[in-house]
Amino acid sequence: MPHKRWRMALTIIYTCRAFAKKHLSAVLLRSPSYVAIDVPARKSSFACLVKEKQYDSLQRLGGAAAIAAALLSDAEHGIAGDPSDLRRRREAFGSNTYPKPKPKSFFVHVVDALGDVFLLVLVACAAVSLGFGIKEHGIKSGWYDGASIFLAVFLVVAVSAFSNHRQSQRFDRLAGECDNIDVTVVRDSRRSEVSIFDIMVGDVVILKIGDQVPADGVFLAGHSLQLDESSMTGESDPVYVGADENPLLSSGAKVVDGYASMLVTAVGTDTAWGEMMGTITRETTEPTPLQERLSGLTSSIGKAGIAVAVLVFAVLLTRYFTGNTEDENGQPEFDKRHVSANSVGLPLAVTLTLAFSMKRMMQDNALVRTLSACETMGSVTAVCTDKTGTLTLNQMKVTQFWIGGGEQIEIGGSGKGTTAADTATAIAGTVLGLFHQGVGLNTTGSVYKAGPLSELEISGSPTEKALLCWAAAELKMDAEELKKSYKVIHVEAFNSEKKRSGVLIKENYGRGTVIAHWKGAAEMIMARCVKYFDSNGMIQELGIDQRVKSEQVIKGMAASSLRCIAFACKQIEAKDSGIQAEAPKLEDDGLVLLGLVGLKDPCRPEVKSAIRSCRDAGVAVKMITGDNIFTARAIAKECGIIQDDDYDGLVIEGQEFRNYSAEERMERVDRIRVMARSSPFDKLLVVQCLKQKGHVVAVTGDGTNDAPALKEADVGLSMGIQGTEVAKESSDIIILDDNFDTVVTVMRWGRCVYNNIQKFIQFQLTVNIAALVINFVAAVSSGKVPLTTVQLLWVNLIMDTMGALALATDRPTKELMKKPPVGRTEPLISNVMWRNLLAQAVFQVAVLLIFQFAGQAIFGVSEKINNTLIFNTFVLCQVFNEFNSRKLEKKNVFEGILTNKLFLGIIGVTIVLQVIMVELLTRFADTQRLNWGQWGICVGIAAISWPIGWIVKCVPVSSTPVHQLLTRCKAF
Repeated sequence: MPHKRWRMALTIIYTCRAFAKKHLSAVLLRSPSYVAIDVPARKSSFACLVKEKQYDSLQRLGGAAAIAAALLSDAEHGIAGDPSDLRRRREAFGSNTYPKPKPKSFFVHVVDALGDVFLLVLVACAAVSLGFGIKEHGIKSGWYDGASIFLAVFLVVAVSAFSNHRQSQRFDRLAGECDNIDVTVVRDSRRSEVSIFDIMVGDVVILKIGDQVPADGVFLAGHSLQLDESSMTGESDPVYVGADENPLLSSGAKVVDGYASMLVTAVGTDTAWGEMMGTITRETTEPTPLQERLSGLTSSIGKAGIAVAVLVFAVLLTRYFTGNTEDENGQPEFDKRHVSANSVGLPLAVTLTLAFSMKRMMQDNALVRTLSACETMGSVTAVCTDKTGTLTLNQMKVTQFWIGGGEQIEIGGSGKGTTAADTATAIAGTVLGLFHQGVGLNTTGSVYKAGPLSELEISGSPTEKALLCWAAAELKMDAEELKKSYKVIHVEAFNSEKKRSGVLIKENYGRGTVIAHWKGAAEMIMARCVKYFDSNGMIQELGIDQRVKSEQVIKGMAASSLRCIAFACKQIEAKDSGIQAEAPKLEDDGLVLLGLVGLKDPCRPEVKSAIRSCRDAGVAVKMITGDNIFTARAIAKECGIIQDDDYDGLVIEGQEFRNYSAEERMERVDRIRVMARSSPFDKLLVVQCLKQKGHVVAVTGDGTNDAPALKEADVGLSMGIQGTEVAKESSDIIILDDNFDTVVTVMRWGRCVYNNIQKFIQFQLTVNIAALVINFVAAVSSGKVPLTTVQLLWVNLIMDTMGALALATDRPTKELMKKPPVGRTEPLISNVMWRNLLAQAVFQVAVLLIFQFAGQAIFGVSEKINNTLIFNTFVLCQVFNEFNSRKLEKKNVFEGILTNKLFLGIIGVTIVLQVIMVELLTRFADTQRLNWGQWGICVGIAAISWPIGWIVKCVPVSSTPVHQLLTRCKAF
């Protein structure tokens, strides 16, 4: 046998050489029964099969089976999969990766930061200052002012570039997490999940609805397989793939229907998808909606700064030509204008808070794919959620079993003294055999047993695993024997629209009986049944009484929060089976009911409190599920979506909502609590109606057909465990643990992002208003500006970098989920913020103007020391005001401060650097050293910010935005 395999493999490999370009110089082994092959061969013949659609070459090579043999693989058993086998395949054919474009270097981010127009103005001013300073005072002392400005600009640019560079690296890592999907392969006869990057040539890959084709390959077996190749070809129509028609599968395609196994023939850059992806640059600098809103605010601040600078320049120029400005010797002089770089701060704050939030959300089981989703989740007003796996544990278990006639069969281990043997013997042999077929062959799962004494290894979806486990344990189903005894002719795969799956099988021995098996939603299968099997295995007519009895059983299961699945079958005459047809049709009418199975999926223990948190936060939760209306209602009550006092809430079916007129849908969509038996189109329709009513909508989804709703929603949330790759690619955030509580956590983080940005805006606007007013008033009145360019840049550095780090990295608090969500049109600067910042700005302006005009007389100091007092007091006011900015409305600004060590550390660093600026860098900062008493004055006056912040929060403000109040005033 080994010699025959060797000869076949050798013949095929030498045939491949006619089409080859690259050498295969590795040894490939599958099992001890295979011999080593160490012959010169070429891999590009396999690679070109799919890339160049070489159907003739496929036939010339002997088809998929021959290629599998050449690659020492097998359609049933796959490759050996041991480390040495994988290493040799990787060396021979390469890995399933592609070279990614080189990310932006730190230098590129520096250049981007220097592109800011305000920094360019400062650089020009620094150059002019440097030139005039050297000309006027000589190179020994004339370079200080210009060099100081250059150094300040350098610090601002360095901080901004470093932050953006770190953000870019973080996005690249997150992108890698998104790309690293799991793929089901067959290795050494058992199914296992491996990373897409670990796929090897020769692997047998199992594909189902929603999967992405991980590499180029050849169709081995399967049914009704349709692929979406729009990502490669641009054609949106699904492409049928089969053994005789179009048997080649391209990497990157999505499975939209059916299932199949494929043999991998090319990986990585040997595929067209890999070549294309290697040339695509992942751009992570697209601004989020919040950043776009802030860019308008930044622009306004910048324009105000320019206007003040121009006015100051005009005033000083006029005073210069009229001789009203004098130097220290009483001689006329001209003082340079002063501008600031405020445009760096807001974008930096948004970048920091979003990057910080994304990192923390990853730790909380939420992978952010779209940056804007972080902030949008804070504005969500309605959440449309699935049931299975999101509100429930997704741990299915069969707890009830009814034979078609309405007779309940006790399940072993139920606590009633029954055993698995009792369950199997309680069913007539004919019915038991049909159940074996209906469960074991009408499935996308698999049952594997390594040896007689080994445990069963069952794979598949939670529902399939529960049914297979039940059938193997309770009904004594032998999966291997079933595969030998029956041939699968045709399969109708399950999807969320049909809510059922079917299989057409033919007996290999005996009379060659052909049987159609169906399973799916109980009421839908029941509607197609005309007969049923009784406990004795006899077929009886399904009359009205018996149908009512069965419907009562279904309702009873649903009331117990069970998912009810019906099994039915139909024996088909050989001449009617459609076996010879190209696309046999599976008959789904005139069925015989086999029985009903109830599966229990308990609610997650934390989901009730999570839904209560949503209700407290003003967020409506709507459950949209494919289950029947009774099961859906029971689960909704258990989770807290439906309450006893909720008399206005609606529980409806998808078809009912679909049949409403447009006006009726808009009228009732807010009242919907549960939508049962819904299709993906129904979910999309609900999302569209909610958005038209002004809601910010988040949607959870896991299926391929959920993609339209996920894309339509303001935030699409896909499931990381049960979600298909199509759903994940259509979503903005992946919920890694499929838990609704994580959805609430993401919402809390979204509100935290928005709240942190508001804190920083309040803090920065206070500094800007105070600095502009002080310099403008001083320049107009006395011709002298108390805060120099370097000092203003230092304040900006504190305000931008230190302030952003301190205020933009607060973690979410419980209070955030006790406020109503921020609507789409809510102003970024609320009335509360205006109240707080104006009070602090007025205080700072008043104090510093007193220092400016009367400070020398009050304190008996020189002008240089007075200016240092102004600068030092101004900076310390910002330090104390950072504490006030931690809480926009709460009076106790110190709550939870010990848990934010970063904030305390930044405050400490800021104070140390300020001491260095005043006491050591006197020439750089144009300051003079202060004594302990003068430091005490600065600290004491700055500390008044705290009582002012406490008092001003006692003043109530209207919730109506300022612009609306002004509009009303104009109307009067």
